[in-house]
Amino acid sequence: MTEPVILADVVRNGFVEGRHRGSVVVTDPDGTVAWSAGVVDQPMFPRSSNKPMQALGMLRNGLPLDGKLLALAGASHSGEPFHLDGVREILALAGLDASALRTPAAYPLDGPDRDEWIRTGRTPERIAMNCSGKHAAKILTSTLNGWPIHDPATESDPQARWGRDDYRSPDHPLQQAIRTAIEDTAGEKVSYVAVDGCGAPIFALSLAGLARSFGLFAAAAPDTLEGRVADAFRQYPEYASGSTRDETELMRGVDGLFCKVGAEGVYAVGLPDGRGIAVKIEDGDAAKRARLVATAATLRRIGVDAPVVGRHLDAAVVGGGVKVGSVRPNPAVFG
Repeated sequence: MTEPVILADVVRNGFVEGRHRGSVVVTDPDGTVAWSAGVVDQPMFPRSSNKPMQALGMLRNGLPLDGKLLALAGASHSGEPFHLDGVREILALAGLDASALRTPAAYPLDGPDRDEWIRTGRTPERIAMNCSGKHAAKILTSTLNGWPIHDPATESDPQARWGRDDYRSPDHPLQQAIRTAIEDTAGEKVSYVAVDGCGAPIFALSLAGLARSFGLFAAAAPDTLEGRVADAFRQYPEYASGSTRDETELMRGVDGLFCKVGAEGVYAVGLPDGRGIAVKIEDGDAAKRARLVATAATLRRIGVDAPVVGRHLDAAVVGGGVKVGSVRPNPAVFG
């Protein structure tokens, strides 16, 4: 197929009022495409779904984290207090504090914590940005290897683009190591490099390459670096996302499942038998509801029928404060 397909219908009182288009792929344990719909062999930005592979690149270069803090190193966290405490703990291993971060200032993603933050008069802070765990781990890895973390030419200006010696630069040895880890696990070369929302590089892959990588991580032995990342996510999913997030719910509800969302409508899943799933909704962050519905429909299609999967096959459409319809999988695609 050469263009995205309709993955989900938005139904209100029996009337289809909208549709979400996108692409989805399932890969077998050997990395071959088992099933797909839409465009799965062209470059796309996985966004934060690349974070487990970024954590692998850091582990290969001596990142001394496991468990909760390793999950946080690959997280898009919600900004809950335990997340921020973990970021401080990672930075302390490098002898640094939150002032070393070069994430954009932000409020916590989590609603109650964001509300409390604002109610107490706090302004956006770098540590609250959802990528601060990853950035802290990058700073620690760079420090341990004797690599620079800030370019003196831009350090005094937090709005300046990074220089070559900034840990966010694509030319930095850390980012080169991360790029290699991404290519190794996806089984393909990075095709484009851009700047992600947190200011660090984002490396483009095909949707099939993303699924392939997640299948590899999910099936990896616990004593491998890939297995350590996957197990950290599965054992501490609230550190990899948040206490109330659907990623946490899926990893707790399906034995051995490993997953990570990404901005602009991306969802990637690995199963312990080595199969991988990747979804991309074309209307991006406006379609977070369709992203999860399509992922659940794909899991059901390949035989994963845990109760948590069934709960996410229908996202409520509300009218007058009550459910009047749903966002549901397109049966022409998912059966």
